[in-house]
Amino acid sequence: MWKALASTLMLTNSASWVQAADAQGPAIYTCVDDQGRLLTRDRYIAECSHKAQRILNRDGALRQTVPPTMTADEKAQREAEERAKREALEARKDAIRYDRLLLQRYPDKETHDRARDSALEPWRRSIDSAHARMQELATQRKRLDDEAEFYRGRLVPPALRQQIESNEVAVGAQITAIKNAQAEQARINANYDAELARLRKLWNGADPGSLGPPLQ
Repeated sequence: MWKALASTLMLTNSASWVQAADAQGPAIYTCVDDQGRLLTRDRYIAECSHKAQRILNRDGALRQTVPPTMTADEKAQREAEERAKREALEARKDAIRYDRLLLQRYPDKETHDRARDSALEPWRRSIDSAHARMQELATQRKRLDDEAEFYRGRLVPPALRQQIESNEVAVGAQITAIKNAQAEQARINANYDAELARLRKLWNGADPGSLGPPLQ
C-alpha cells in the first residue's frame, strides 16, 4: 500500500512537467535506468521517475530536462523546509513591526523611564496601603494583647480569642499582598529592563527586526 501511494505521489509530482512538455508537441523521453541502459520512449518513463529525464524534440534537440521526482518523504521534507522559511519570514516581519512601534512609543530613555514609573506606581500604592494597614493591625493587636493579659492564668473569653485570631489572619493577608505586589514589581522591572536593552541597540542604529523575535 505504501509503495503504491508513493508511486502515485511521484507520478503526480511529474505531471506538470510532462504536461508542459507535451503541450509543445511530440517529444522523445530518454533516461538511463539503474542497470545503465538507455531508455527511449514517446512518453514519461515511470521507472526513471527517481532520475532526471531528458525531453528531446523529434530532431534530437534538447527541449528540457525533467528533474527527479521527489519521494513522499522528500516531498514532506521540502514542504517542512518551505513552511519553516515562511514562518521565519513572518517572524521577521513581526519583529520589524514591533521594533518600529517600540521606537515610536519610546523615542528616548526619559520617555521609557516615565512609562516604567507609571506601570510601577499602582503596586507602590498597594504596598504602602498594606504597610499602613499592618500598622493599624499592630495597634489593634497591642490592645488585644493588653486585654488578654488581664486573663493571665485564666481562660481567655471566646470573643477575645476570636478577635486575636482574626487579627493574625488579617496580618497574614497583608504580608501576602505585599509579597505579591513586590513580585509584580520585579516582573515589570524585568520586562522594562529587557525592553530598554533592546531600545538602546535601536537608538544606536540597529535595524528594526535585526534583534530577534519580539519580547513577550
